[in-house]
Amino acid sequence: MRRRDFLKYTALGSLGTTLVACQSSARWQREAFRKKAGSRVAILPAKAYDQPLKDVIMRGIKLCSLQVTGKRIVLKPNLVEFDPKGVINTNPAVIEAAIDAFRTLGAAEVIVAEGPGHRRDNEYILSASGLYEIIRDHKVRYVDLNTDDVRATPVRSSYTSFKQLYLPETLFNADLLVSMPKLKTHHWAGVTLSMKNMFGVVPGAVYGWPKNILHWQGIDNSILDINSSLPLPQFAIVDGIVGMEGNGPLQGQAKAAGVLIFGDDFVSVDASAARLMKLEPRKVNHLAKADAFLGNLANEKIEQIGEKLESLQQDFDIIDSLKDLKKITG
Repeated sequence: MRRRDFLKYTALGSLGTTLVACQSSARWQREAFRKKAGSRVAILPAKAYDQPLKDVIMRGIKLCSLQVTGKRIVLKPNLVEFDPKGVINTNPAVIEAAIDAFRTLGAAEVIVAEGPGHRRDNEYILSASGLYEIIRDHKVRYVDLNTDDVRATPVRSSYTSFKQLYLPETLFNADLLVSMPKLKTHHWAGVTLSMKNMFGVVPGAVYGWPKNILHWQGIDNSILDINSSLPLPQFAIVDGIVGMEGNGPLQGQAKAAGVLIFGDDFVSVDASAARLMKLEPRKVNHLAKADAFLGNLANEKIEQIGEKLESLQQDFDIIDSLKDLKKITG
């Protein structure tokens, strides 16, 4: 179904009639099970945005044994709001380095795609963030996922009342979806990393700004149902060169962490990123639940490659209501 045809027959206010609960009593279907026996996460130092990041990203891709030759790659950064301090969004230098790295490794096409949740004026946020110049100079196709054609996709877990999600066609035309979040705390979800970054693939033209229907269903619940329904394969590159601590994802403070994090299991990548921030991933609600079927959370199930996690840990501050995340489970 094309987006414009869907919008012709369905008004945002009447979407609730189509969002019926899954009939199964289980929280996820067998088709949603993506957990492997073990996962690998590469953690590499990257001290500044003006260093040769392409080399770091190529190393991370190779350490994870990711094959990209001849593939169409969709990079999904975190592009939220104009930020003169450069703390909210995935830094354009990391996106540029990823474009160069994937092309050098033989990708057939690299696309940048995002559906910002706050700004409806995509041209403004692209220009204000500095990403427009990179897309222009590298002749990369950019897709606004808020207005892309959509496909009705079955939801394979039942944490929300959604039976299906209308997701952008661009995701299904890709050979690899790459989540490129910022390393940030989140005042409701605890952390906003590879999995939470997938909020941005859900089209605002269908679900409102800032993806209101997803928030009404509960952020953690929506994170789980979105991720259970996305196409595979996937990969993550987390921008932790400068992250955000405190009252994230918009009003926190800059935190220089000096890392890039890589992996093909979003749960393992996010669990490792949380541990880098000295947060307990088993106390992050959506990660604890995702461990059952979407990926590996337990430290012993994750092979850490590259640098040792402990050598790059930073103590990220969090708001008082989330202080329990600092308590390490035995």
